[in-house]
Amino acid sequence: MADYAGPLPKATSETKPYWDGLKEHKLMIQRCKECNKAYFYPRPLCPHCQSWNVEWFEASGKGKLYSFVLPQRGFPGVSEGAYVLAIVELEEGPRMMSNLVGVDPDPDKVKCDIPVVIEYVDVTEEVTLPKFRPA
Repeated sequence: MADYAGPLPKATSETKPYWDGLKEHKLMIQRCKECNKAYFYPRPLCPHCQSWNVEWFEASGKGKLYSFVLPQRGFPGVSEGAYVLAIVELEEGPRMMSNLVGVDPDPDKVKCDIPVVIEYVDVTEEVTLPKFRPA
């Protein structure tokens, strides 16, 4: 288990497949069966066409760094030092917020559009968090 003292997410009926997938080291996101567009964050209807005909599928876990910020202050229990808060654009299209790990959090070294891949961080027996690292 990772050394983690931050807040833990609580799964809801809408997000349970996402959290269960992470626990199995699978990135589960949703796709509309009407317009065929993938989306993230979990919700019961498609944000593109408002159809309720949606499904869960396993995403590749690959993408690119879309945007990032280098917070100047750590978050107690989560990050005592510098870190990279990232928005990752998945190969399947949706964007998700996470952390970029395995890089020097230096604005001259972190660049948008670098390829990234998911890293599953088991923080408890029940909770796994998604982080990304350069591919």
